[in-house]
Amino acid sequence: MANLFNTLNIGYSGLSAAQVGIDTTGHNISNAEVEGYTRQRVVTSAATPLSTSAGNVGNGTEVQDISRVFDNFVFDRYRSVSADKEYSDYERQKLEELSTYFPDVDGVGIKNDMAAYYDMWQTFADNPDNDAIKVALGEQTQTLTQHITQTQDQVLGLQQQVNEQLAVDINEVNDLARQLADLNKAIDIAESGENYTANDLRDKRNVIERDLARLIGADVNQGQLSANMQVDSNSNIKTGSYTLSVNGFNIVDGGTYHPLKITNDGNQYGFYSVYYERQDGVLIPMEEEITGGRVGASLNLRGGSIDTTSGMPTNGILQKTVADLDAFAKGLIESTNNLYAQNSTTKMESNVLDLTQTSSIMNSNLNVNKGSFDIIIYDIDGNEVSRRAVNIDEATTMSGVSGTNSIEGQILANVDDNADANANNDIDDFLNFNFQPSANGELRLEFTMDALKESQGYTFAIADNLESENFASGTNFAGALGLGNFFEGDSARNIQLKKEYRDNPTTLSAGFSSAAGDNRVALDMIQQQFESYKFQVGGETYDTTLYGMYDLTATYVGISTNSAITKNDTITAQYNAVEMEYFSTSKVSIDEEMTNLIKYQTSYGAAAKVITTVDQMMQTLLGIKQ
Repeated sequence: MANLFNTLNIGYSGLSAAQVGIDTTGHNISNAEVEGYTRQRVVTSAATPLSTSAGNVGNGTEVQDISRVFDNFVFDRYRSVSADKEYSDYERQKLEELSTYFPDVDGVGIKNDMAAYYDMWQTFADNPDNDAIKVALGEQTQTLTQHITQTQDQVLGLQQQVNEQLAVDINEVNDLARQLADLNKAIDIAESGENYTANDLRDKRNVIERDLARLIGADVNQGQLSANMQVDSNSNIKTGSYTLSVNGFNIVDGGTYHPLKITNDGNQYGFYSVYYERQDGVLIPMEEEITGGRVGASLNLRGGSIDTTSGMPTNGILQKTVADLDAFAKGLIESTNNLYAQNSTTKMESNVLDLTQTSSIMNSNLNVNKGSFDIIIYDIDGNEVSRRAVNIDEATTMSGVSGTNSIEGQILANVDDNADANANNDIDDFLNFNFQPSANGELRLEFTMDALKESQGYTFAIADNLESENFASGTNFAGALGLGNFFEGDSARNIQLKKEYRDNPTTLSAGFSSAAGDNRVALDMIQQQFESYKFQVGGETYDTTLYGMYDLTATYVGISTNSAITKNDTITAQYNAVEMEYFSTSKVSIDEEMTNLIKYQTSYGAAAKVITTVDQMMQTLLGIKQ
């Protein structure tokens, strides 16, 4: 039956419950600004009543649990949009930096330098024998090439920054995955009695889950979801098996984790590859599987797939920009050199060639087209004295005996080029052919004027025979091989004015021959800016002008940046809305906690009053006995 001691216990249970409420409220207030902390609530219920003749008499209160106010559905959305925002923020940041490398809309940049470069060729054409203008042309050419290489170096530098960030992020993923596995073990131990929830440990786990989503777009799969209406109408909790995965690859499985492997061994440019290591030790490439978070953005920017031959990425926004700039520079180099080879000289030496003496020229990696080009001989006064066409088709090789379908065979052939029955004034009488490896193993094609003919003032040039009025309709033989070059290099990384002209630009020539006033090369250079060429970028071919190719590159950067900005604005708005919903559910409200503190303080005082009353009643009883 109920007695005073039972009433005393009721008061004590009220004191205890109020004390736990004050402790929990204080805990909430203390952690209000702790990242990821979820507010907690005390769950109480009436204790089992005493059965008496008068009926069931209340037996006070008991604390059932201290639970988090947490909605898994809201948190899942928050984690997902956090991954999207991190991806978008990083992409926008890097693309905005990339766009600053192409300031052409402000009247400066490569396009402006190109216009000034062609203007100098126009001035040179008007004054072909003026040394001061030659110096000015040399300076403007170097300004253009330096700006091209500087821009490419900046893009490559940004690509390397992203690549290094990728390594940092993967290492952080592995560290967080290890922490997460340890937390899972701790949570299992803390909740093994199935009576209490490891609230603070679960908060820490949620923070790591969100961080892994931001880094790599990780998803969480957990067992049973149960509601907790006693705490909040939106509160629920997941229990049971636990996995954290990336596109189906489990990174954390309960209390164990599978670290990702990242390495750049064997890559000459230092580009990292990411692998998932199976239990049997097999490495599975992950670059195409990771599409979320900052790592996903890094791979999309840098390029995910690495070509095993070249060592360079085969995709990615930055890599496409690199490839576009290289295609633009290569087109400028080859088309210019092909035109400048019309300027007569006594020696032409090609670039280092990856070509055997008897392999097909057109089937090589050289940009040589079917057709023919002329070798032309000029005398000391600039008069043409001989000309011979050299044909190129799919079977043409570099070396061969006289009369064969090879460059050497066609040059050495005993042909009466001038139809004058004179056997001593034909191309084979003037020109020497050499295509043999040098002492260091490099293979270059070399045309030289016969020593006696050179002493007599003879020179030679190479001119394409065009299939149409377009410059691109020729063989591009001289341009592809770098014969008689104006530019050195083969890409945006190494384009520069030929060393001879850097050292002494007064040796530049505006004409086909040495005759005074000859400006035919300069006139072709002016026309070049209006000519269309084919630019090969990966599997795509662009048929456009040099200006057009550069515009395509700059426009691609601009469109990509604007798209990233627009997408980021949208995702940021979504993120803010979901974050507000998550905070409204789980974040500590100081005003609400102060209200609870007053409530528990009042409850504590009321429970204390019950104990005081019982004490007075007991004193009364003792007084009666006396």
